[in-house]
Amino acid sequence: MATLLIVDDTPENLSVLSGLLSPLHRVRAVNSGRRALQAAAGQPRPDLILLDVTMPEMDGYQVLRCLRENPATADIPVIFVTALDNSGAEERGLALGAADYITKPIRPSVVLARVRAQLELKAAHDFVRDHNRSLQREVERRMAENLQIQDVSIRALGRLAEIRDPETGNHLRRTQGYVRTLAMELCTHPRFSAFLTAHNIEILVKSAPLHDIGKVGIPDQILLKPGKLTADEWEIMKTHSFLGYRAIEQAEQDAEPRIEFLSMAKEIAHYHHEKWDGSGYPEGLAGEAIPISARLMALADVFDALLAQRVYKKGFPLAEALQIVREGRGSHFDPDVVDAFFSRQDEFLAIAAAHANGETTAAAATR
Repeated sequence: MATLLIVDDTPENLSVLSGLLSPLHRVRAVNSGRRALQAAAGQPRPDLILLDVTMPEMDGYQVLRCLRENPATADIPVIFVTALDNSGAEERGLALGAADYITKPIRPSVVLARVRAQLELKAAHDFVRDHNRSLQREVERRMAENLQIQDVSIRALGRLAEIRDPETGNHLRRTQGYVRTLAMELCTHPRFSAFLTAHNIEILVKSAPLHDIGKVGIPDQILLKPGKLTADEWEIMKTHSFLGYRAIEQAEQDAEPRIEFLSMAKEIAHYHHEKWDGSGYPEGLAGEAIPISARLMALADVFDALLAQRVYKKGFPLAEALQIVREGRGSHFDPDVVDAFFSRQDEFLAIAAAHANGETTAAAATR
């Protein structure tokens, strides 16, 4: 049964309408505008309100305005019931949002027909609203599932490079954390704020694990060589940035529709070995020509590499690693990125400890 709220300051009118409608519906009756607002906001919530226009203290127009201003009652349909039999009063009520208009003295068949029509409209509206909400929840569920699959796939791809060099361990998690920390520190900086929006930071962090994906294309005898690389070997090693760029670019071209994070992942893979002074690779970019994403990744990657033990080197003590980063300010790294690093040095060390690679990295982070 639908719940109807009848509002009228005249007891006789309340009695007549209640008697007519109560056999078919659950009826509540109040005799003032203020009580109507309380009843409309309470439980059970009315499915329809029959509202007298001419009442003392607060007339029907004022009540309707208040109903529409309250989100809890804004969508309850209202039928005005009034002795004012003129088009101006009807137009005013409809303009305020009334669903219909019944004049007194009431005709039972008209009242029942108008009430039935409004309840049917409300039922249809509620069905569409609930269906849309259900669809929205399903869309959100599938989007969350797709994002989770995307994140897992990204990490799996990133680990392809790590599998080739098992000593790097939690490198992906640490560098992801470092990049996020740098981005959060720099997001209000005048040089970076336009790029480091909340959305772009999430894309940047999502893209970070693919920075070394190109290493899957480097031969084991070079990638895992315990000693120093020859000049020729080093040239081959440097191609991993372009190999990663090309692999992600191909994935980007194959994607339909476009996957946003791949553009930034491609950028990071290609340029994260560029240096601020132009002495890096693969293109020798310098200064602002290096994408911001790659500048942040460069410091994150180098700091993690300094602390970590690899097949070709031991990890540096923390003090020495910090000094190397400090000395790279304005040569290897964007000066402001280095300043951001030292502003959040404790967070970097906490990330290193949280995702420590066994004893080696944990010890390096605490020496």
